[in-house]
Amino acid sequence: MPSFLRIQDIADILIMTLLLYQLYSWFRRTRAMQVLLGLGVVTVIYFVTRFLGLYMTSWVLQELGTVLIVLIIVVFQAEIRQALYRFSLMRHFFGSRQETQQLSRFQEIVDTLFSLAKKRTGAIVVFQRSESLVDQMLNGVSLNCEITPQILEAIFYDGAPLHDGAALIREGKIALASCHLPLSQNPELPQFYGTRHRAALGLSERTDAVVAVVSEERGEVSLAVGGELHRLSSAGELVALLEELILPEKEKPRESLRQRFFSNLLPKTAVLLIVIAFWALITSRQGAIATVTAPVRLHGIPQGLVLLRSSPEEVEVQVKSFSSLTPTPAKLDIAADIDLSEVREGAAIVRIRNSDFKLPSGMVVGSVNPSSIRIVTEKKVRKTVPVRVALRGRLPRGLGAYRVVASPDTVEVEGPSGQISKLEAVATEEVDASKLVKGKEYQKNLLPPYKNVTILRDEPLVLKLVSRRAVHQ
Repeated sequence: MPSFLRIQDIADILIMTLLLYQLYSWFRRTRAMQVLLGLGVVTVIYFVTRFLGLYMTSWVLQELGTVLIVLIIVVFQAEIRQALYRFSLMRHFFGSRQETQQLSRFQEIVDTLFSLAKKRTGAIVVFQRSESLVDQMLNGVSLNCEITPQILEAIFYDGAPLHDGAALIREGKIALASCHLPLSQNPELPQFYGTRHRAALGLSERTDAVVAVVSEERGEVSLAVGGELHRLSSAGELVALLEELILPEKEKPRESLRQRFFSNLLPKTAVLLIVIAFWALITSRQGAIATVTAPVRLHGIPQGLVLLRSSPEEVEVQVKSFSSLTPTPAKLDIAADIDLSEVREGAAIVRIRNSDFKLPSGMVVGSVNPSSIRIVTEKKVRKTVPVRVALRGRLPRGLGAYRVVASPDTVEVEGPSGQISKLEAVATEEVDASKLVKGKEYQKNLLPPYKNVTILRDEPLVLKLVSRRAVHQ
């Protein structure tokens, strides 16, 4: 662990604390929170086993973690989508702004709910606030009608086609009816809460919606907000809560910075300590240095030049690690990728820079030995040279008047000017003359005369026996 904290380290800790606390506040009463806690325990075990050198256990946990992440994305895709929506700060600018509920209608809705409670008629009414409920409320029937006690009672009347489900209040109207809501998976809920209460809590856990629910068995009216259920004793109490929760933002009293900081201090402190512990564990290898051998890879040679020699072909690199999450240097494919696009003809010394090494985040290059390489380049030229057939042995008896010729008998080559100027011919692969037959054709490849010389022909040559008299003619 470093002996001092940088400004970047403090910012790193504070940002992660903020993100984790937001996740905690959103998911704390959902089944996703239980899964996150389980993942946290597995993560702690992984770091402990890795620190103790239990390679097999840490490897199994690492591979298992990859599978678990995929499963979580599949199972909790709705919760993840809602969390990303909450994270999106720009949704207030580009999203459709919901009109605030008409406060004059609250009294009518509340009176109707308490009237249904006296009749022991179950009901669920959802008040949409800033967050969209499209992905959470399923199979709803579109109404888009004015709010009246008669319509609400007709919707939830026992035996009516739309009574089995929730009604959505949006923009001062009844937008949908008979909607299915996600059920809460909170194991701490009392057993006497039925499907209506679990549905109301389930929606309030996933969104900022306010859900009023009427119990058919007990004749009670409750309000679900933020994953908590509040039992209400009077219509006035419910009206006051609705006005407080669905009041326009400009009329809500703003919390001071001090109030925001000290509210829910215990979970905030716990999250901060967890982040600091993980940060200390992750940065425990900061300052560790390892020396590795890296090959030199050259690229970007100008079109008109040929690289003749380069030395050395490998360099010693000191790699410094800032995190225990980074892989060991021995497992990395570290190489010096040097760009030669600026070199000119002749001998040159090219300096190796730290940016020539591609390292993962959390690792930097300390030093390189040697710090430069020597290269020799030469101008690239082309030339047409004759083809020489390489024969082994003598032609069979009776074929002395014949000779072996190649078609074509010349080929174009490309390479450094010094080598091309000395090149007089290009030889074919060796041919056993004693096995040649008159009238038959043979295919053979050309052999590069020098390492840096390229033969500008991909297809094999055709060899055949031709009369010497015909050749001279």
